[in-house]
Amino acid sequence: MGATVEREDSHYAPLMGGNTMAKETELLNVLSRAEAIEDFIVDIRRDIHKNPELSGHEFRTQARIIEELEKMGVEYKKAGLTSVVAFIKGNKPGKTIMLRGDIDALPILEQSGSDYSSVNEGSMHACGHDTHSAMLLGAIKILNDMSDELNGEVRFFFQESEETFEGAQRIIADGFMKGVDMCFGMHNHPMVPTGKIIVKDGYLSAGCDTIFVKFEGVSGHGSTPHLAKDTIHPATVFVQDLQGIVAKNVDSQEAIVVSVGKFVGGTKANIIAKYTSLDISMRYFNKETRKTVHEAIKRHAKAIADMYEIDVTVDIEESALSIVNDVNAAELIREATIEIMGEESLGRLKDYMGSDLLMGSEDFSYYLEETPGAMVWIGSGDDVIKYPPHHEKFQVIEKFMNYGAALHAQVALDFLNK
Repeated sequence: MGATVEREDSHYAPLMGGNTMAKETELLNVLSRAEAIEDFIVDIRRDIHKNPELSGHEFRTQARIIEELEKMGVEYKKAGLTSVVAFIKGNKPGKTIMLRGDIDALPILEQSGSDYSSVNEGSMHACGHDTHSAMLLGAIKILNDMSDELNGEVRFFFQESEETFEGAQRIIADGFMKGVDMCFGMHNHPMVPTGKIIVKDGYLSAGCDTIFVKFEGVSGHGSTPHLAKDTIHPATVFVQDLQGIVAKNVDSQEAIVVSVGKFVGGTKANIIAKYTSLDISMRYFNKETRKTVHEAIKRHAKAIADMYEIDVTVDIEESALSIVNDVNAAELIREATIEIMGEESLGRLKDYMGSDLLMGSEDFSYYLEETPGAMVWIGSGDDVIKYPPHHEKFQVIEKFMNYGAALHAQVALDFLNK
């Protein structure tokens, strides 16, 4: 492990131009080190995949990660409920970078047909967090052997409960972001080919909130609605009115999605509904737009309730913020990607998903509130494997984890040593 590997692959061509032989050797070593431990990374991933655990219950996963850290002699601390934070410190003082990998699974019955399918019925790593954990352990293995080349500190967050948008906030509350100068994370995407990395400045993914609206009236007999105060009809008026908020209160250049996913009212056909409740999902990028819609929903709900002489409550559950990548961090990651894989490895999400922005959400955004950083998409699919995240047949091309482990390591090396 660590020996120089000669390659003739076309994607290494950009390394062979004006760079010195010493630089070529150093860069090839990072990826060759990842390739040398490919079996380790794959074995870890398959073990975690086979034993998925839902958000906040990742106790076996936590123990498995700790087991590997102890084998490597790497310092660690438990965090949150089931998270682990590992530390590698160089020989010289310097900056601190954080690398994140999430560890939780989803409540999905797996139908991938793989030999290492979930043994926990109803739970599945259908978003690739098993690969994120394995890549991060691979990066630790690489950097632990190169600690004498580090100036500063690398922190590795094996984070619980990303799917419920709670894990990042728990780690932050425990104080592990103190002193961090930059944070970096990546998320696999099977709709993007293996060997492609999507590095983007500014907005990467949307923020999301869940909004709970409850109308309260007066029950009565279905034959005499004038003696009661119905809530179903006002609630339907409100649902129709919601899209008017998007159309008339929001700048048309701003992307936002407001969807009613749940509508519950009444108990019986001949009883006027005293209560009707709605659960609304909202996705957004711009924080000011978010504020505008929050206030408009409250205002419109109250106006409609007043019109029908009933009461209404609006509760907003802030789930995750939009991810806004720091320009300088994105450029450092872009350069690290080119160093390892060549310039042609950089891709655009629009080429594979039709847009450079996704309305999905990620709680990595909370780390970006604490310090500059960036998150990237890393391709994990091919022409055959294209089931999207959260699909019961979700799979990945495991070779992509070599690139992910190497990129984690290279970004850390570049940030700490430049």
